[in-house]
Amino acid sequence: MDVDVIVIGSGQAGVPLATRLANAGRSVLLAERSQLGGTCTNYGCTPTKTMVASAHAAHVARTAARLGVHAGEVRVDFAAVVARKDAIVERWRAGVARRIESAGAKLKLVRGAARFVGAREIEIGGERHRGQIVIINVGVRPALPKIAGLDGVPWLDNHRIMELRELPRRLVVVGGGYIGCEFGQMFRRFGAEVAILDHHTRLLAREDPDASAALEGVFRDEGIALHLGARVERLARDGGELVVGFAGGEVRGSHVLVALGRTPNTDDLGCEAAGIARDQRGYVVVDDQYRTSAAGVYAVGDATGGPQFTHTSWDDHRLLYDLLLGRGTRGRAARTIPSCVFTDPQVASVGLSEAEARAQGLDVEVAAMPFGSVARAIETGETAGVMKLVIDAHDERILGVTIVGAEAGELVHVFVPLVAAGLSARSIVEAEFAHPTFAEGVQSLVMSLARYALD
Repeated sequence: MDVDVIVIGSGQAGVPLATRLANAGRSVLLAERSQLGGTCTNYGCTPTKTMVASAHAAHVARTAARLGVHAGEVRVDFAAVVARKDAIVERWRAGVARRIESAGAKLKLVRGAARFVGAREIEIGGERHRGQIVIINVGVRPALPKIAGLDGVPWLDNHRIMELRELPRRLVVVGGGYIGCEFGQMFRRFGAEVAILDHHTRLLAREDPDASAALEGVFRDEGIALHLGARVERLARDGGELVVGFAGGEVRGSHVLVALGRTPNTDDLGCEAAGIARDQRGYVVVDDQYRTSAAGVYAVGDATGGPQFTHTSWDDHRLLYDLLLGRGTRGRAARTIPSCVFTDPQVASVGLSEAEARAQGLDVEVAAMPFGSVARAIETGETAGVMKLVIDAHDERILGVTIVGAEAGELVHVFVPLVAAGLSARSIVEAEFAHPTFAEGVQSLVMSLARYALD
């Protein structure tokens, strides 16, 4: 089959690119070897945040007495939690399928593993297809770490742990990044004993240290054991237990979740046959306009090695679509990309941290405020967390912000367009915020800087 465009992978960039290009009159072949929707729909955002919601409900019920409400004994029906997750995932998959079907005859979905066999030519199930343009959207999968004994124990990744039908008695999480933290707190709230190990000396090592400290305090208060600065060296079985060993100690559990990064799904893609360069970790090398080293071949999403967020992949599709249709020139490098970890409290950030700004030699002013200073936080009993703002000391531009607190993922979007536009923090000072809201605390944070303090 010869087509105008081949899209490999039905993730958060692949599907909208395929459908929009088809609606624009291009003949499109969309190849998918697994479930429609990619990581977000099947193994990432949709299922995890669905289960996080159930865990949050259990926590609220258990701690309602602090608000004068007594809920009695809380029982988590773990099988029902998983069933609800499965139903919502299936609903989202069906939505993706309907979107593909709605594109009509211009879009053909082909099931099977695609592999390059030449320049802009792929093979799927023994059939070859050529495209004037090929777009790679193959995503990533859990990395396989080099830990002695790993192949001899039934370890879990973020996919397999959500397929369990019985709650683990004691879960050991190897990795204190966003996946490890979200799952660790989730399963603790479901009722499992939980321990988190990480070779870094703090959780969420890429975030501001104050954010890490705030989350660590919450985790310890909830009974999560933290072993930080502990590099895992071995895994083993001992009777009915799994043993996770590190320098100076070990932790035992009934289940082990390994959350130590991701690796791109490019090892069996046949990139060499098409002249597509990859870096030493296997990520597809692209320029600012998503072009690979092979003419007419583009790559988007997690497999490019950029920030591995659903919203970034979706934005990739929007930028590349405009580039392909010749109606845009904006590239990927200049974007302002927010992030959010869906722990409780949430951890959200955009722009530069204090350390990153100082490393660039910028003269900065920093404001920090406990989340518990916000009136709404006190009234709702959601006082855990901290807010931190970094501005340029000369022109007052907002350089970055980190928020740890209730609905931090929503609050950070107050700053996203301001950081992207390079606007002054004075724009927040001069705005009127409704009372009593969490967002009101954003203004209080900015006005805690001496230059904005009221007389």
